[in-house]
Formats: sequence, C-alpha cells, structure tokens
Amino acid sequence: MRNVDAAGLGIGDDYPPRLMGVLNVSQESPYEPSVFDDPGEAAAYVDEELIGEGADIVDVGLESANKRFEVLSAEEELDRLDTAVAAMESVSGDAVFSIETRYHEVAEAALDAGFDMVNDICGFADPEMPRVCAERDVAVAKMASPPDLTRPGAVESVDDIYEALQREGLTDKTIVDPAFGGWSEAKTLDDDRETFRRLREFRGLDRPILVSINRKNFLRDLAGRSTEAALPVSLAATAMAVERGAHVIRTHDVAETRDAALVGDAFARDRLRATDAEVTVEQLDVTTVREMGRHLDRLGGDDAADRRGTIRVFELGGLSPSERDALAAATRGTPATVAGAADDDRRLLAGTPADLSTVVEAATGRSDALDRALAAVDEIDD
Repeated sequence: MRNVDAAGLGIGDDYPPRLMGVLNVSQESPYEPSVFDDPGEAAAYVDEELIGEGADIVDVGLESANKRFEVLSAEEELDRLDTAVAAMESVSGDAVFSIETRYHEVAEAALDAGFDMVNDICGFADPEMPRVCAERDVAVAKMASPPDLTRPGAVESVDDIYEALQREGLTDKTIVDPAFGGWSEAKTLDDDRETFRRLREFRGLDRPILVSINRKNFLRDLAGRSTEAALPVSLAATAMAVERGAHVIRTHDVAETRDAALVGDAFARDRLRATDAEVTVEQLDVTTVREMGRHLDRLGGDDAADRRGTIRVFELGGLSPSERDALAAATRGTPATVAGAADDDRRLLAGTPADLSTVVEAATGRSDALDRALAAVDEIDD
C-alpha cells in the first residue's frame, strides 16, 4: 500500500496511526464543544484540546454535513472561510490543517490561504476537485458518496461504497473514507456494521484509510448508549479499526482516541515491506476471499483466484473411524491438509476455499453427519 505525504506528515502502513481532530466554524454543527465563530477562541481550542491532546491533523468544517440541514452553496462556504483562516493563523501548535468541503472553489481558496489538505465529503462529486488537489500536490480525503453534491455519504452497501470510492479515480495522495454514519434514511446500522466488519477490503484501493466512527450510532446501538455515554464503544472500535488497517482516525475525543489507536497499532499484524533497487515485496493483509478479490481487481488478476488465495482451518469432532478415513481419502491429491491422532475422533482440516470445495465434493455421501459438517465448511468462503 502506498503511503501519502500530507504537508510532511506521513500517512500509511509505514507510519503510526494519525489522529484528526475536528474544529467547526458552523453554528448548525451538532457537536457544540467543537463549534466556534470567534477565531481566537477557536485557536485556543485547537491548541489545547486538539493539538495539545495529540491531534496530527485539524479538520475544519465550514458547514454541518448533517442531512437535516440545507446544503450551503460554494459562495456561502467561502463567506465562512475567513473565520477558518483567521483561526488557523492564530494557532501556535504544529498540525496539518484540512479543509472539509465538497466544492473545488472552496478547496482552492483554502489551499491558497494556507490550508494543507482537503477533506472532500462528497467524494469527488465535483469533478474538478481531484484536479485541484493533484495540481497542488496535496493530500485529499475522499469520502464515499453518490455523484451528487447534495448527498454526502449516502451510500449503503459495502460493494457500492467501494465502487463510489473508485468513481472519478484517486489521486496519488488520496486517503479513502468509507463514510460511516447515518448519511441517508436508507442506510441502516447493519450497513455500517457490515462495512466495519469488512474494513480490510478497502486496503484493496491501495490508499490509506480514514475512519470517522467517533460516537456513531452503529456503535452506540450495540451497547445501548447515548451519544454522551458512547466514548467507551468508540474507543473499542478505534482499536479494532487500526488493527484492521485504518490509518487516520477522525475524532472529537483526541486524547482518549490516541490511546486506543496506539493499542490497535501495537497488536496489529506485521506487514512485511521490503525494497531493493529493482524489486519490492509487500505482504498483503488478506484474511477473506472478498479481500483477495479486491486486490485481484486492482492488479488485473484472474477473478477465480480469489478462492485460492486464503486459508481456512477447521476442527471436526465426533467423527467415526469410517468418517475419518473418508475425510483422509478425500484430501489425497489435493493441497488440503487433514491431521489428527489415529485414536482421536477429531480432525484438523485446512486448505483454501477452492481446495476445501474439492474435498467436500469427494467426501460427501459417506454419512449424513459428515455431509452436514462438510456443508458448513463449504459455506465459509468470504
């Protein structure tokens, strides 16, 4: 996976997880502690509560993206930009400043005024946005959205989210955001939970991943918590997100989220990356058939290879001697492995989903109990 340089801040597998704190200069924004209309007060908040608590990036919002509010025009956002610029110029701490917008005109003006990167909440629905960011060689977070400037994040299924992130392409410095949260009436809590479960798939886009999960409803609902009481579930999810490959965590609770991100990073699997003068080697983080398929799509590989690229391991118990013999016979001539002591009714069965399907087909019909067990094995392939 490629790293991204955001005004000197490295983002990607070769760097620690980065924290994106939030500053809003829009009175309609729902999280009151982050909302300011006075540049001096805003700067003090950034220095003390964001940078002082560990934020690497400060994301400045000019309007609330909540679907309950009317969408501001580019001109209306530009009217608020002066406050954001004045606040940024008054900050004494060191951080990368990101402008949250959906309009290329606003992004252009903000970058000209000293902002370092862009957070596009409509995912290049403005087709001029990638050009502006590429020409200025700046990092840009691209949130999955329909090609509609009025509907940020309103994508439901994981496959559609993935497709939305691919739409209009990716710049060399794009960071992808799967858009967690209730951005549309059709999007359900289960949609967000499925996206979170399949978060590793977005590594197939070969870009760093940003997640905005702080106190989100799909987490609050699991524990039955209000927004005010939802920090613990947010922190648990943060550690999991980083372990699954997220690189930037957008949050209002910087200090606590920093600790959770560090825990997730400490226990994430090692990902080998080696380079010499001619050949590079990278160990891909692939645990499911779908994840394998994403990388095959990116590299133009054989679609059928997705079921040959991951390993599944099962323990089958309560097998009779004849069932154990049938299982052993079915694995002969395949790369699949079956192992167990001669006097033990348990067997370890391991192989790729493709190999295991071959074993299932060969062993089926020996007994009803074994058939049921093997049918369950054959269903687990994603």
